[in-house]
Amino acid sequence: MEGLVGIVALACAALVGLFVIAGLFSSYVRIVREYERLVVFRLGRSIGVRGPGVVLLFPFLDTAQKVDLREQFMDVPQQTCITKDNAPISVDFLIYWKVFDPERSLLQVGNFAAASQGIATTTLRAVIGDITLDEVLAQRERINNELRTKLDEVTERWGVKITAVEIREITPPRDVQEAMNRQMSAERNRRALVTEAEGKRQAAIAMAQGEKEAAILRAEGMKQSAILEAEGLKASQALKAEGFAEALERIFSVAQRLDANTMMLQYLEALKTLGASPSTKYIFPMEFTSLIRPLAAMAEGNGRGRQEEQRLPSA
Repeated sequence: MEGLVGIVALACAALVGLFVIAGLFSSYVRIVREYERLVVFRLGRSIGVRGPGVVLLFPFLDTAQKVDLREQFMDVPQQTCITKDNAPISVDFLIYWKVFDPERSLLQVGNFAAASQGIATTTLRAVIGDITLDEVLAQRERINNELRTKLDEVTERWGVKITAVEIREITPPRDVQEAMNRQMSAERNRRALVTEAEGKRQAAIAMAQGEKEAAILRAEGMKQSAILEAEGLKASQALKAEGFAEALERIFSVAQRLDANTMMLQYLEALKTLGASPSTKYIFPMEFTSLIRPLAAMAEGNGRGRQEEQRLPSA
């Protein structure tokens, strides 16, 4: 029985010793990740930064505190600020920061988040107080840069780098919002009228240009038509003149081959036609008398011959 009790007591002692060793191992053997650093204090004094990887600490002598090197952000709630032209506005923004010196971030500041928020709010009021409301609404990037620069000047001694400051929302007073809405509405109406006027002007220009081009095309068409008509008339008159000249030439050539008897027969035909007409006055050309003389002489000779024939039987 006593042996059993001794075995149980030995097992309990071994178990207690195992727990103690495990506790000491977990307390003085640290595994540090790549994005972390371990600031080691020995008897209260900082002996430097350890990590990443496995870090061994002396039992009962060393203590350590982890510092995250990743970029962090802090949400600064809405702050009421007064602009240079005495307009109250509410601004909320984000601060992005990153630890570049883990030892100084622990030794130089007790609560970095609270200290940064306090400095950010006071710096924001100082920056907003130097510009007007219109500049606040139109120059966010400038305000962001000024806030980042002034905050970085303070936090640099804490081993912290302010990487960015982004204003999330700016809320002006209600009356200012109403005035801005009216101004935006008036600006939209102005732009609409300008756009409409510009459209009408462009349409008028396009119509005038089209009418001008149409008139030019019509004039060009009329010009071409007149040219073609004149050329056709010229060609027609030339053909008529050539035909008339050719006819006269043929008449002249035929007239040269005609004798006086043929001309006289033609004039007799003309006299026959004149005699059939109801006119009482006739106009004869001078050539007609010269042509009719041989006919008169022939008729006179025929008359004399008949008279002589009549005389001969009576004799």
